[in-house]
Amino acid sequence: MTFAINTHDSWGIVKVGNYPSLEKARKVFTSICGDPWYKNDGTFKGVELVQEDDAGAGQRVDWFAFR
Repeated sequence: MTFAINTHDSWGIVKVGNYPSLEKARKVFTSICGDPWYKNDGTFKGVELVQEDDAGAGQRVDWFAFR
């Protein structure tokens, strides 16, 4: 299994990247959540951490909404 970070914005969903462990994915997730550019841009709705299985399906592990 791998973990993915996706951002949600006014145009849809963009995959930031895939990570081999939850620890590495959490570091990126936390960094994006605190990044002033994402907070101040105004078009980003949120960022999610997803656990992906071998078939490509994903289950959300965490979500952060930019307000």
